[in-house]
Amino acid sequence: MANPVLIEVLRGAIVESAHRGAVAVFDADGKPVLEIGDTSKPVFPRSAVKAIQALPLVETGAADAYDFGNRELALACASHSGEPAHAELARSMLARAGLNGSALECGVHWPSNHDAEIALARAGGLPNALHNNCSGKHSGFLCTCVHSGIAHRGYVRPDHAMQEMVRDAMEAVTGAVHGPEERATDGCSIPTYAVPLRSFALGFARMAAAHGFGPERAKAAKRLLSACMAEPFFVAGTGRADLLLMQAAPGRIFAKGGAEGVHCAAIPELGLGIAVKCDDGAGRAGDAIAAAVLARLLHADESLSARLLQLANPPIESRIGAKVGALTPTPALN
Repeated sequence: MANPVLIEVLRGAIVESAHRGAVAVFDADGKPVLEIGDTSKPVFPRSAVKAIQALPLVETGAADAYDFGNRELALACASHSGEPAHAELARSMLARAGLNGSALECGVHWPSNHDAEIALARAGGLPNALHNNCSGKHSGFLCTCVHSGIAHRGYVRPDHAMQEMVRDAMEAVTGAVHGPEERATDGCSIPTYAVPLRSFALGFARMAAAHGFGPERAKAAKRLLSACMAEPFFVAGTGRADLLLMQAAPGRIFAKGGAEGVHCAAIPELGLGIAVKCDDGAGRAGDAIAAAVLARLLHADESLSARLLQLANPPIESRIGAKVGALTPTPALN
C-alpha cells in the first residue's frame, strides 16, 4: 500500500504537486505515539543521524581533551552551509588535534549558502574540504581518532575503527542491526545503513530522554542535543530549516535534516523522537512534514504551535517576491 500524500504544493488554489511519505514518533520505551504510512520500511537516514554518529567524540573523551564547547559539538552534528564561520570552526577543531583540512576525506564542494559561494568566487578562491557540509562531522571523527591513538588514514572505510565505533553507537541507540546487508555509501564517503524509519524515531527518543543506555552514553547524548539546540546556526546555517525550527523554541526542539527528504527531531520535554521520510526525496517536503509533526505534538503551546505551522506552510513566491502559492500539510498530518 502506498504511503499517503502528506504535503501538497499549491499554485494559487490548485494542487500542482504532491509528496507522499511516512512519519514515526516514538517514546524512549519503544511505544509508538504516532505512525503514518509504512514506518517499517528501511530508509537511509543520511545526515539526519549525525548527532548519534558524534557520540564517540564525547564518549572517548576527545571533546573534553580538545576543549570543545557547544559550537564545536554542534558542528560535529552538522550539515552546515559552508559559511565562513563554519569553515573556520572546522579548521580550528582540526588544529587542536594537530591536523589541517588535508586530513579530511569528505570531498570538496562549494558552499551551499549563496552569499558565501559568491564571496568566495569573487575573492578568487576555490572551495576546499572545510566548505563541505560534513566537514564538522569529519573533524569530529578525526579528533576522536587522534585522541584515541587510532591511525586516521582511511577513517571513512567501513572496517576502520572509527566507523566501527559509529556503527556500534547507531546499533545501540536505534536497536536496529547495521550490517553489511544494510550498508551503502553516503555522499561524504562514510557508510550509511538502511533500517526501519521507526528505529530512528526510537533512537532520538532515547537520545532526548537519555534513557535506554548507560550513564556515560546518556550524558553524552544529552550534551550533544543540548549543544545543537544552543547553537543551531552551527548545525545548519542562515535561513536553513533546522535553524528555523530550533529557533522557534530555543532549547525545546532538536531538529536535523538529511538528504533525500529525511528529517529527524526530538522533543526532550516530552521524551519523544521523530523520524520522517518523503518518498520522492524532496527536502522541501521533508522539512514541512517535520514542522507539521512538531506543531501537532506541541499543540498545548498554542503560540509555538502556530509558529511551527507557519514553517510547515512555506510560501511559494514569484521572481518579484509575490506569494503565488504554498506548501501545505494534508489532513493526514493533522
